[in-house]
Amino acid sequence: MNNNPQNDSIMSLADRYMFQTYGRFPVALVRGEGCRVWDDKGKAYLDFVGGIAVCALGHSSPLVSRVLEEQSKILVHVSNLYYTRPQTELAQLLVENSFADRVFFCNSGAEANEAAIKVARRYSNEKFGPGRHVIVSMYNSFHGRTMATLSATGQSKIQVGYDPLLQGFKFVSFNDVKGLDQAMDDSVCAVILEPIQGEGGVVCPDPGYLKEVRDLCNRHNALLIFDEVQVGMGRTGRLFAHEHYGVTPDIMTLAKALGNGLPIGAMLSTEELGSVFGPGSHATTFGGTPLVTAVSKAVVEKLLEKGWMEEAGRVGEYFKGKLEGLARRYPFIKDVRGLGLILGMELDRPGTPVVEACLKEGFLVNCAHETVLRFIPPLIIQKGEIDLLVEALDTIFQKVGD
Repeated sequence: MNNNPQNDSIMSLADRYMFQTYGRFPVALVRGEGCRVWDDKGKAYLDFVGGIAVCALGHSSPLVSRVLEEQSKILVHVSNLYYTRPQTELAQLLVENSFADRVFFCNSGAEANEAAIKVARRYSNEKFGPGRHVIVSMYNSFHGRTMATLSATGQSKIQVGYDPLLQGFKFVSFNDVKGLDQAMDDSVCAVILEPIQGEGGVVCPDPGYLKEVRDLCNRHNALLIFDEVQVGMGRTGRLFAHEHYGVTPDIMTLAKALGNGLPIGAMLSTEELGSVFGPGSHATTFGGTPLVTAVSKAVVEKLLEKGWMEEAGRVGEYFKGKLEGLARRYPFIKDVRGLGLILGMELDRPGTPVVEACLKEGFLVNCAHETVLRFIPPLIIQKGEIDLLVEALDTIFQKVGD
């Protein structure tokens, strides 16, 4: 991390004037193109973080730049008291390519999950009356850092110091159907989970697990909320991760790659749930501005082009195979897992030293859940670029194993 800020004016100024809420690496990035970024010293890095699964089309995407410039000359922002064409067209595009009937736009994944929590509780209150407000979440989940989404996140380390948390959440282990069954009672209005846990260490569902969760929700008249903030928008080789498992939620949340770097979130639901969000029930000033939704519409249309996501899925399979090859060589690699271009390599030791070694070699990777190297590059990553990272990891692992 940044132990010598005086060597760089950007870092020193940031350390002086900003809240120190991030454990930053000693790099100031100033430019990006495709799958590469450059620091203020001119050093290039291959980016396998992608803004944390955000820059699906890569950095400085010509498509994004073009639409951003065009829309900025037409209409940037008006209040949501008025209709706008880009917002409406994006909503239509998302509905026509998902299970959903209604969309609420906001600014981030946390806000999308906040909206999902509010919809679930409001719907339950209207349909069943008070006392049915509990939401079941998963241990090691991550749903955001607002007070509600923090309370819904099953990681105590990010909740420290914020008591009292919002009440009405309980937790079970991911992939534990029996535990979920025992947690379901007449107080539960919804279950929220990530189809693949990202921050929890790229944990995939066991075969049949999501279908059993759906069945339990149906049996108890509880809503099923899929948080696809990190794994949606083509990252797994399909537009939404839950499509791989043949399970349909009642509510879905999106963000990150939806705007390819511009701030946008979306909460999607069925028509029945959409009816509980009437005028004045929920709102946001900047959610779904014409500028951002114009870009987002172009991003979604690009992802939907024939063969585009499928190619990302094939490249992901290639990447996973390369990582599995490393796992066969190095016994301290416990597991390689993931789907498409969200992949995790679990080590038997902390992953931060490997992340720092990669940084020195010109690769951006990050660590989730302390010991899992997480790879979430732009979806335009090429096999040759993957090979460069794998070669670097091989060299680094040789030293780690000494």
